[in-house]
Amino acid sequence: MNETQAARKKVLRAELRQMRRDHVAALPDATRALIMRRPPAPMLTMIGDDAVIGLYHAARHEAPTRHYARFFQEAYHRIALPAFTGRDAPMDFREWTDPWDDGDLGDGPFGMAQPMADAATLVPDMLIVPLVGFTAMGDRLGQGGGHYDRWLAAHRDTVAIGMAWDVQEVDMLPTEPHDRPLDAVITPTRFFGPFAKVRA
Repeated sequence: MNETQAARKKVLRAELRQMRRDHVAALPDATRALIMRRPPAPMLTMIGDDAVIGLYHAARHEAPTRHYARFFQEAYHRIALPAFTGRDAPMDFREWTDPWDDGDLGDGPFGMAQPMADAATLVPDMLIVPLVGFTAMGDRLGQGGGHYDRWLAAHRDTVAIGMAWDVQEVDMLPTEPHDRPLDAVITPTRFFGPFAKVRA
């Protein structure tokens, strides 16, 4: 990535994070409790009966995933969360057995909740991906660490679906040849996709 593009992404991340914070702060608690309680029907058609579902454990201002985790577990899918053995280690996924309570989670090296070291390692068939910004065609701006980009590059058969607030949609994002577009994006009001993607 050249310095100009890196600088553009840094500025854009800061702007979108602030918009996301402002949006979430303005939501009444009662409204937040009703958001994203059940996956939309088009998403469900993309999932096999035995699919392992990967999610992220949402931080305060991220689009929530908790209800989806519970929905999929009740539908007899195994659920997985990102896990790291250290700050320099690659991202992996381990089983999350209790989305009703975080009793089987501990703190990871980045301060995020993750399954314990003895949890089963899983490879998600569908991965719900966090993001800072997205376009209506499935381009994604992530947090900047590259963990999801590297994992998805190594697991090209995994279906990647972005989860976001509507305010995170932008017309265009700076992209590079190695960036993998998402297969779909979900917001509280819309389902974008599924997109037809050509994967190298």
